Amino acid sequence: MAGEPVVVVGAGPVGLMLAGELRLGGAEVIVLEKLRAPMTESRASTLHARTMELLDSRGLLEEVGAPPNEIMGHFGGIPLDLTLPSPYPGQWKVAQTRLESILQGWALGLGADLRRGHELTGLVAGLENVTWEAVGPHGPVRGTAPYVVGCDGESSRVRSLVGADFPSKAGSRGPESPRLLLRADVAGIDIPNRRFQRLENGLAIAARRGDGITRVMVHEFGRTTEPVDGHAGFADVAGAWMRVTGEDLRSGTPLWVNAFSDASRQVARYREGRVFFAGDAAHQQMPIGGQALNLGLHDAVNLGWKLALAARGRASPELLDTYHRERYAVGDSVLSNIRAQAMLLLGGPEVEPLRSILAKLMEHEPVRTELASRISGLDIRYEVGPGPYPLRGARMPHRLLRTAAGTTTSTALLRAGRGALLVFTDDSSARELEAAAAPWAARIDVVRARIETEHPPLGTDAVLVRPDGYVLWARSEASDPIDLIAALRRWFGAPEAASRAGKPSPAGLERTRDHRP
Repeated sequence: MAGEPVVVVGAGPVGLMLAGELRLGGAEVIVLEKLRAPMTESRASTLHARTMELLDSRGLLEEVGAPPNEIMGHFGGIPLDLTLPSPYPGQWKVAQTRLESILQGWALGLGADLRRGHELTGLVAGLENVTWEAVGPHGPVRGTAPYVVGCDGESSRVRSLVGADFPSKAGSRGPESPRLLLRADVAGIDIPNRRFQRLENGLAIAARRGDGITRVMVHEFGRTTEPVDGHAGFADVAGAWMRVTGEDLRSGTPLWVNAFSDASRQVARYREGRVFFAGDAAHQQMPIGGQALNLGLHDAVNLGWKLALAARGRASPELLDTYHRERYAVGDSVLSNIRAQAMLLLGGPEVEPLRSILAKLMEHEPVRTELASRISGLDIRYEVGPGPYPLRGARMPHRLLRTAAGTTTSTALLRAGRGALLVFTDDSSARELEAAAAPWAARIDVVRARIETEHPPLGTDAVLVRPDGYVLWARSEASDPIDLIAALRRWFGAPEAASRAGKPSPAGLERTRDHRP
């Protein structure tokens, strides 16, 4: 089965990001997309600090260019300073159409097979593979795949075909009457910019872009999805805007219109055997603060390297299960903070006391930092195994490094989509670590480096980093090459033969464990 293409359903940003990740990992991939051409609507446009770091780790920021950056974000409409220890703090404005174009070019350049005009019609998951069917431009097509990933949005066909549970997380309020937020990009209007302006009858947001297009968002206090039920016309938007602000939008020309509710859902399991879910197929949430797009891209980067190892027959048996465990917890946390923000944004006068108290609390640095980290995706920490190192499971901090090849960064060292063992010492123990990692040379890079700028100190002289940038292992007084080997086995599969004679094999090192002084 190794060598058969993984099938990704959906060529939005998440599906294209995943396709590129799979190709970086050496897996064949087919992307099925029902649309014959890319979308022209940029419904999402905000990238956060952790997403920018991930794009940097794949060498994609040069194409992104120098997008507008806003250091001030918000939590439920309350201004929030997003300054954090990252090269990319704040919010970065990149149109979804631009991001999709960059990711498509990247994935295709790596050899992904993108099949537009192909709508998935059937899916049967077995123990050994997944059989899929689609209708393409020239009629029905079918095939088998070792794995299928649904990146096909809130109304996921993949999720429907496998019968995956997609329960509401709205709690006692329930899913029966979600509140409604209308949104449109409109040309030919001249109205004041509004940043989360709460008026007597509702919430109004307006932002005019450099091209003269104004994005408006409006919610009427107490208004639920009925009768619009997610399908809005410009008349709905103009009517709500008039009732909330008193301003008339009817002379404008809508470029696109849509409606969102504060419904909150999460698939019960991100993995159903050989079928996986990522992006909006795994979670539904109101688009507050641009977190939905970022959450989905992080799903793709978490899953891609793991699925590539599995597709090539190199993963440990439990590796794919870590995708659900890690990303479900993150998704649950993000959906929780989005629901909290929806209460603050869409609630009427009854939430004003809570907004006032929270605004005062956000003046305290620990509160500001906690909320900014949650919004920016820098708070993520995975359970990767025992150990005393404080950064274990967290993202590798960005560091300027000097290597034999010249100056680089800890982020740039991940651009091949491989793991990295970074060794910051030249003593004899460095050679011992290199020998321990040698059987995984096809899956990780071993790099000796000197840290040029270190603040705060890393507190270790060797660290093992996953392809998605999270720390798996770090040397401490309580660790040694045997612990490194255990981490390599767990996260990168069984070792291969040592590449050069004279290097001790992992088995040899393991045999010496009981004979150490």
